[in-house]
Formats: sequence, structure tokens, C-alpha cells
Amino acid sequence: MSNNFITVDGIQVPLEGEKNLLEVIRKSGIELPTFCYHSNLSVYGACRMCICEVEGRGLLPTCSTPPEPGMSIKVNTEKTIKIRKTALELLLSVHNGNCQTCTMSTNCRLQELAENLGVDGFRFPNTKPVVPVDESSFSLVRDPNKCILCGDCVRMCKEIQGIGVLDFVGRGSTVRVAPAFNKDLMDVECVYCGQCSTCCPTGALTVKSDVQNVFDAIHDPSKTVIVHVAPAVRASVGEAFGEENSEMALNKAIAAMRRIGFDKVYDTCFTADLTTVEEATEFLTRVEKGGVLPQFTSCCPAWVKFCEQFYPEFIPNLSTCKSPMGMFGALARNYLPKELGVENKDLVVVTVMPCTAKKFEVNRPEMTTDGFKDNDYVLTTQELVKMIKMTGVNFKALAPESCDMPFGFKSGAGVIYGTTGGVAEAVLRMATHAGSPDAATKSVEFKEVRGFEGVKELVLPYKDTFVKLAVVNGLANTRALLEKIKSGEADYNIVEVMSCPGGCVGGAGQLLPNDMDTRFKRMKEIYNNDSSQVVHNAEDNPYIKELYANYLGEVNGHMAHKLLHTTYDKREKLTGKVCK
Repeated sequence: MSNNFITVDGIQVPLEGEKNLLEVIRKSGIELPTFCYHSNLSVYGACRMCICEVEGRGLLPTCSTPPEPGMSIKVNTEKTIKIRKTALELLLSVHNGNCQTCTMSTNCRLQELAENLGVDGFRFPNTKPVVPVDESSFSLVRDPNKCILCGDCVRMCKEIQGIGVLDFVGRGSTVRVAPAFNKDLMDVECVYCGQCSTCCPTGALTVKSDVQNVFDAIHDPSKTVIVHVAPAVRASVGEAFGEENSEMALNKAIAAMRRIGFDKVYDTCFTADLTTVEEATEFLTRVEKGGVLPQFTSCCPAWVKFCEQFYPEFIPNLSTCKSPMGMFGALARNYLPKELGVENKDLVVVTVMPCTAKKFEVNRPEMTTDGFKDNDYVLTTQELVKMIKMTGVNFKALAPESCDMPFGFKSGAGVIYGTTGGVAEAVLRMATHAGSPDAATKSVEFKEVRGFEGVKELVLPYKDTFVKLAVVNGLANTRALLEKIKSGEADYNIVEVMSCPGGCVGGAGQLLPNDMDTRFKRMKEIYNNDSSQVVHNAEDNPYIKELYANYLGEVNGHMAHKLLHTTYDKREKLTGKVCK
């Protein structure tokens, strides 16, 4: 009989490749609390919440202790419970707990564990001086007064994103987490991906809100306020209301947005289709005319800023296409005033995105029309849910509604932009199936580019040659891939880059929890949503055809370039500011 097991509180648990005792204990059915443990980050072992008693060895942190056959562990002894509770009380003593008004309230890990462990008072006073809150960033708010020094944000930025904007500063009782020289986030090389906020267990790093700005616009009778919703939002918004079907969740969210007061509701998937047509045409032109290759996608603003700062030599490789959000804003400014009978100054363009870096993108000077920002405000999925709750709209009771036309119809190719590999697959569908009689309605899948692997590769025949494609997610993976391309070790024709692990389904504006298991479920919903669409190829979207025929003219032509394409600039590495 095999003895490859560990005894956890008297129950034998088989070992099946777990890398630490914590995983074994959780497999046994005990949800041992942690602050600083994330399966995709390095082990830090600082919070001591996951302490246990190992027979013959005493007290050990389970996150950093490898399992060995025959171990006998006690998890919930008088001693371990007391240590956990004391550790939590000490964490609370350095945390500015204005829970009633905190953005993270009800999503705060500290709040959750205080309730679970029965901490109902403060034995240790908070003696830390209150320091200023950093609200300089377009995307994030950093409140050092709520930081508990778990180090999750430090490791996320350094290990997963390969940037290292945040680190521990000082020693002893004065230690804190901050950017270099205690600068504001606006003044360092932050790319605004916001992944630090997805793993912050308190309110120390949160999404910067535009909710009040949008409400002010809605309540201004002189303004016409429109909104468009990104592909990945449909995979997350229903989580707040118990709606698992992404298409139903989107349609109810459309109804909710109309009740909130938006005048028109559109789908950014429409301009995702437009991006596919423009970007695929740009790519094929580069291939056939000897243009700069590999061509990098440019949908992700955090990746674009990363390229501008750290790899400016690759700026010519970036697709000149604006992101779907950027294209929609430009179309809205140039097309909708006449259609809606309003002046540009009275048109307010709002977008709902899964991404915090989009708040930076809308403020880029390139994203303007005649002095007006193409998109005025970016709401994250979190902020949309907050607005729905603030207005008392009963999401569950809503009847589903559809988007307004003409910018409300999409293909499945537009929907899959919401996950890593989606942009590449949309381009491949168009490039390899254009002109086939069933291309519009047949769901053509390229499963080789799907999934959450850091880098995926695919080689496809094209005319008398081959197209070599790579899909990368996570900026640390991106940096490694760029170095291989620079050295000649890797050779591609087209590369899709998404900054967030998993792509936009894991954007920092998505609902919490935003761990990899949740992102995987959202990815599945994205592909299910694609399968349910009538059209699966971007260029077969009938409203895209109509837009070119009646307004834009030729694909990649003069009008298309004027509205839908842009340029990028080298940025200083340390400050992120455009080089003059």
C-alpha cells in the first residue's frame, strides 16, 4: 500500500505533485487563509497567516514548506489560531481602516479575514503617520495608508510584468512600498496595466474612478451621452449579479445603461471588426511589399507604452491601427454628430473597458479630433457595476435589450478580442478564409493560439510562403520574446501582445476576484459567445461593409488612415514621458 500521503488534522491526503503544504491542505477541504500567497507569484512567506504545526518540526509556514510523504500536520490548534489572529491584528494596526467608504469594501481580504477569524476590536493602536494619497496616475490610486506590506504588488510588477515600478523602501518600522525615490506613479515608468491592483488584498491600490464625471455628463441636459462596451466586459459584468451567460449579461447591462441615462449604447466589438479589417490588410501589404516585420498588434495601450519606453527600436513594427476603442472614438466624433443631430462639443463619448490602461490611452494627444478627445471617459467593469448599484437598477429583473445600430452589430471575431490570442485569430480568419462562400457563417477556429500559455506559436501557409505568428501575454514574457527577436533567435511575421495575463478578460478593471481561475472561466465564455454569433469573420460584418461603402472608402485608404490609424513616440525609460 502506498504511503505517499500527508495526514492533515487526522485525514490522509494523497500527494499529487503539490509544490507546498498549503496546496495539500486546501485540497483536503480547509481554506487556510493567506495574504501574500499567489500561485503564479514567487513565495514570499511574510504574512504568517498560513502557519501550521508539523509533527516533530513545530510551527511552519505552509506556503514555503514542501510536502513530504508521512508528514502529520495540525492546522487548527489553539496555538495556530492564536498566531493567525495576532498576526491579523498586527496587520490591522498599520492599516487605515475607513471601510465604509473604501473602494475595496466587501472585496477586501483584510476585512474578510477579520470577520472569519472573529477579530472585533483593535488591541494594537495605529501609530503610523498619515501620508498623502497618490492620485497622479490616469488609471490608479495608491493609498500607502492602507498598505499592509504583503508585497503582492511588488512581485506582480516585477515577476509577471517585468517592470518593477514598486518595491520596498526603508528599513524596520519605516519600511513601505513605493516607487523609486517615493515618486508618484505618473512620474515613473508605470504602463498603467493595473495588475498590481488585481492582487492587492486591501485598498492600497485601486482603480481611479470616473463615475462622478460620467454622472455629471448624464445629468447635463445640454449633453448627448453615448457609451460603447468592450468585448471582455460581457464575460465579467454578470459576475456581480449572478448571471453566468455572458450574452445575457451584456444584454441586461445594455438595458441597465439606458436606465442609468445613456442616450445610445453601442458595442466596441463593431470597431474590433473594423480593426481586424484594417490590421489584416496592413499586415498583408507589409508581407507583399516588403514592409517592416514582424508586425506587432497595437490594441493594448499598456503594451504600446511599454514598447515606447523600453523597446523604441520596435516602434516601426507596431501596427499603425488604433485600438478598437480608439477607432470607435474617432468614428463617434466624425460620424455620429450628423447622425444624432448634435454638435461635437455637446457629444460625450463614454466607453466601458476591462482595462485601466485605457484611461491613459484616452488622454494621449493622438486620440483627438478637432481639439476634442475621441473618447471622453473610460469606465471599467467595476465602475459600471457601481453605477448600476448606485442607481438602484434591479439587474436580475431587467429584460435583455440590444445595442443601437449601426455600431451595435458584431462578428464572433470581434468578440474574441477579449482574450489572449483573439486578435491573432480574428486576423487569421480573415487572411485565410477571405472570399470562401461559407466564411461569414462558418465558425473557423485556430485553437493553436488559444489558452493562457505565455507564448504560443503558429505557422500557416500563405500563397507560396509561410506566415509565422506568435501570441504573447504578460509583459515579462513579452520582454523575453523581444530579446529573442532582437538576437535573431526568434523570427516571426506577426506578433499579438497583451499586457495582462490571459488578455483583456484579466484586465485590472474587471471584477474581483480576478485570479487565473476566474480569467479562465471568462475566456470560455468569450469563445462560447463567439460560437453563438451569426457572423464569424470581421469583413463579413454587413455594417462594416456599409461603413466602407458609404463613408470610409477603400480599406487602408485616405479616409481610413485619417480616422483609424495613428503614430507612436519614444518615451523616457524612467519617467515614461515622450522624448522631445
